[in-house]
Amino acid sequence: MDPVGALFLVVAVFLFIVLARSIRIVPQQWNYIIERLGRYRRTLEPGPRLLVPFVDSVRAKVDLRERVVNFPPQPVITADNLGVQIDTVLYYIITQPTSAVYNIDDYLAGVEQLTTTTLRNVVGSMDLEKTLTSREEINARLAAELDKATDKWGLKVTRVELRSIEPPPSIRDAMEKQMRAERDRRAVILQAEGTKRSEILQAEGEQQSKVLRAKGERDAEVLRADGQAKAIQTVFAAIHKAKPTDRLLAYQYLQKLPEIAQGDANKVWVIPAELTKALGSIGNAFGGNTAAEDEEEEEIEVDTSALELDAEAKAALEAAQQAASDVKDLSGGRTQAQGELPSSES
Repeated sequence: MDPVGALFLVVAVFLFIVLARSIRIVPQQWNYIIERLGRYRRTLEPGPRLLVPFVDSVRAKVDLRERVVNFPPQPVITADNLGVQIDTVLYYIITQPTSAVYNIDDYLAGVEQLTTTTLRNVVGSMDLEKTLTSREEINARLAAELDKATDKWGLKVTRVELRSIEPPPSIRDAMEKQMRAERDRRAVILQAEGTKRSEILQAEGEQQSKVLRAKGERDAEVLRADGQAKAIQTVFAAIHKAKPTDRLLAYQYLQKLPEIAQGDANKVWVIPAELTKALGSIGNAFGGNTAAEDEEEEEIEVDTSALELDAEAKAALEAAQQAASDVKDLSGGRTQAQGELPSSES
């Protein structure tokens, strides 16, 4: 190879190296920290950028996306001197790349140590029960303390989460027994309340049933009494309209006397004074003339078709008419007997 060709090749390689070192393409959500001769020069933002070759150099590449760091479980002692293992998760972003590069050697290690110490301070002021039930409060206090402390590092702590809180095995056993006893107590209370509610509902149902039954019986008695009252009124009106005579009433009275004497307990019974009047009326009935009897019988006989009566009233009228017919038969038999008596004596 001739010297000219070799020189051309060396120049070409040099130009390629210079071009490669002078052009930088910065990805999205990244920043490059540029130093010129060991001193901070500027921060390259996303896109193609030009550098002075052999003078400018990239000090650090900073990722601006939100990052998640999971720290290993840390032993923490609570206010009641119980040791627990707490696993934390930290969310942060870099807001000032130059501060994150120049203000701290390793910001991840610094955040981890700061999270551990802050967690111990926060949890150390709480007892175990409050620690287990106050996750939101612990998260908020941790986020506030870490955000304040990491501000000079160019970091922004967005959120801190307690992933797990593990008490000692003996404490876990005691807590399980306590929770089991609490659940048993609640189960007994719920069962007692259910039994109480069931008995109350059953008693209310029985009460309502008795009330409804009593109301039904009352309404039935009222309707029955109203029916009997209307029946009595109807019978009384029918009898009053038929105009029965004293002889008919006396005859009916004599028919009821045997019913009064019925029964083993009726050994002695008193004949009322009205019985003599009834017998007198019967005697007059047998001694009266036929024309008067016919006239009175015509007064007794009533056209029931003109009356709108119920079954009981019609039955009462039929009984009255039957009694009148019986009286008529008895009167006719006696008249015949009186007509035959002189002939037999002669």
